Amino acid sequence: MGKRQRREVKANKAAAREELRVARNQRRDDRANGIFPEQTDDGFAQIAVEEDIVVDAPAEGSQPG
Repeated sequence: MGKRQRREVKANKAAAREELRVARNQRRDDRANGIFPEQTDDGFAQIAVEEDIVVDAPAEGSQPG
């Protein structure tokens, strides 16, 4: 691997680290502002999903016509 390739690899790694750092700080700010829920001990956020389920199907036992 030549000097140029090493420089490119180091630059790519530095850019990736910076991108992760910015994303991490954004998540931290979002959690502080209440946008994201706090994380649990296992590292996964507990998110309660509430969905309105609408089904346009005939009731059981009723047949059209």
